[in-house]
Amino acid sequence: MSSHAESPERVTAAVIGLGSMGFGMAQSMKRAGIEVVGYDITSAAVERFAAEGGRSANTLRAAVANADIVVSVVVNAAQTEAVLFGADGISAAMKPGAVFVSSATMDPAIARCLSEQLEALGLHYLDAPISGGAARAAKGELTIMASGSPQAFAAARPALDAMAAKVYELGDAAGTGAAFKMINQLLAGVHIAAACEAITFAAKQGLDLDRVYEVITASAGNSWMFENRVPHVLAGDYTPLSAIEIFVKDLGIVQDMARAERYPVPLVAAALQMYLAASGAGMGRDDDSSLARLYAQLSGAKLPGQEPNKA
Repeated sequence: MSSHAESPERVTAAVIGLGSMGFGMAQSMKRAGIEVVGYDITSAAVERFAAEGGRSANTLRAAVANADIVVSVVVNAAQTEAVLFGADGISAAMKPGAVFVSSATMDPAIARCLSEQLEALGLHYLDAPISGGAARAAKGELTIMASGSPQAFAAARPALDAMAAKVYELGDAAGTGAAFKMINQLLAGVHIAAACEAITFAAKQGLDLDRVYEVITASAGNSWMFENRVPHVLAGDYTPLSAIEIFVKDLGIVQDMARAERYPVPLVAAALQMYLAASGAGMGRDDDSSLARLYAQLSGAKLPGQEPNKA
């Protein structure tokens, strides 16, 4: 009999999608002692992960071959479905009993469908959309809105503990987590639009925008999005931390869900039109605070770093 307890078998995870969120999530799992393999369609992302000491794979199936946990950090439902069931889909390569942690924002009905298909193969699916941004992903401090079977939660637990400050366990079926995320995105998208409308209106009034920020963040009109996004406008820096196109997608999903339920979402509809206009004006890949630039173009207001539009 051994004189010391054997150490538990090391958990292995694969991260599919090494963008700003996925990279941080992969790094957080590595710090927690999980063996992580990363994959991305962009070679630069894979090279960056390898340079930071991560293991990488050249194909999706190679990435997941030995993984107990697969964390998918792609953009949308279509990409998630392609990862699972496309030409190089991983559903045929995952270990029996492994769990697929889906972080993409999507329609709850699609999350339920993907879960049913994967679980029919003897694999687990955790519907686990995320919130918190790249900085919190890098610190392992995300909020995760998760739903799935007890077995899926148990299998994913090491990764969840490493990636998140708060994991909300929202039910035993996929789709519930996705629905919670869409409520969050409804509010986030509308709040960003309102913040950009307000700060550009302040510019049109000739107000000192730094003072506007100081006053509003200490007043009842403040929101988390005003406090977080308006500094981008004040700095004239629209480097994408969260792009306009994300809310074109997400508010579109909210509107589709609402239409199916015959539920009115007039604030979503108005905000979505502004994101669509910004995207059509060439700002789709810029930071979502670029809505302020759109308002400035429409009104002739002058924002930091920009000349007013006299047209």
